[in-house]
Amino acid sequence: MAGGTIPATDEDALASLDLFGDGFVADPYPAFAALQRSAPVHQDRATGLWLVSRYEDVERILLDPAGFLPDNAQHAVTRLPVPALRILARAGFTLPPALANNGGPTHTGLRRLVTRFFSADRVTGAVPLIERTARELLTGADDELTATGTYDLARDFARLLPCRVMMRLLGVEEIPADTLVRWSDASLELFYGRPSPERQAELAALVGEFHQRLTRQVADGAGGLIGALREHRLPDGSALDVPTAVAVCFFVLIAGQSTTGQLISNVLRTTCDDPSAWERAAHDADFARDWVDEVLRREPPVTTWRRVAARDTTLSGVTVPAGADLLLMLMGTGSDPSVFPEPERLCPHRENTRRHLSFGAGRHRCPGALLARTEAAIALGTAARLLPGVRLVDDADPDMLGLLSFRAPRRVLVERRTRA
Repeated sequence: MAGGTIPATDEDALASLDLFGDGFVADPYPAFAALQRSAPVHQDRATGLWLVSRYEDVERILLDPAGFLPDNAQHAVTRLPVPALRILARAGFTLPPALANNGGPTHTGLRRLVTRFFSADRVTGAVPLIERTARELLTGADDELTATGTYDLARDFARLLPCRVMMRLLGVEEIPADTLVRWSDASLELFYGRPSPERQAELAALVGEFHQRLTRQVADGAGGLIGALREHRLPDGSALDVPTAVAVCFFVLIAGQSTTGQLISNVLRTTCDDPSAWERAAHDADFARDWVDEVLRREPPVTTWRRVAARDTTLSGVTVPAGADLLLMLMGTGSDPSVFPEPERLCPHRENTRRHLSFGAGRHRCPGALLARTEAAIALGTAARLLPGVRLVDDADPDMLGLLSFRAPRRVLVERRTRA
């Protein structure tokens, strides 16, 4: 292992590392630090994944799509048992290469098509919609605070805002927002979690429903994203097949609203924990935008991503064999002290804040990055204005979503700093 003799504390941290464990989910930073110091390329015994934690290695991998393939990006982390596979098969579920898992020649055209829906002009044009939706969702929040003493910013605001905005932008409005959230949550847990076999069967049923709904909508035809996919032509001039069009919708709808909702939850929680930041975000839009990027650096909702080594390669002095499944520790790179001094501090005016890799890099960089940033900043400013003087409810054991590649608070419970 690279780095010479590992200090006992790092040895202990690596020996007990559990990527799904409560300790790691609650506070992964000690493990990131141990990995970067002592084992920057480390094969995890439980999953078999090669954990890559240093910024320079992760950036190199992301910028070399020929040497590190995206084929495993959407594979189930926990092997699916036969009952779950049968449920998915009956639903006709399949995820052919489309966006995140596509390293072939069709990727460029599909990405270009999707990116049109998240262009700078479209995001700018969506600002009034985002602002109006944020205000509507928070209608009654102050009354609930008065009546009950608390309000959940994650459940009642952060999770719903990007879902409603995304469906309007993509022209997919036939699915109720709460249904889309439930289907998306099930998809993330099934493919990136460690559920029991019984739970996998429950999740597979929900994922199958989601896939069948998308298949019907693509087959029936519509405007927006679905209409654009039906008109899309592949490099050989042929029409895009329905399964691949469904796979694009499946990924975009989940990534576009679930991960943005998780980002907003992280932003609201960290800001509520700092009264001066909450007060400033209410009237300083530039501060809110910079704060969002610092949260993206330190506590991104997408914590890891996967790649396959196309050939034997050396990373930080460690030889990784061809075919190895790599886990890029995106969250850890935002706390790499060689790139971000005092990484534990949230500094909204940090000069290199946007060097973080939380949206990826290169040809697979998140096409919705600008929309996510914009929604999170508007959500923060709106909540801070409409709910002044709130603070996080003391919670010794916060309820965190802890999947392989996704981490966020399931609730952001706030109360007034002073009782009326």
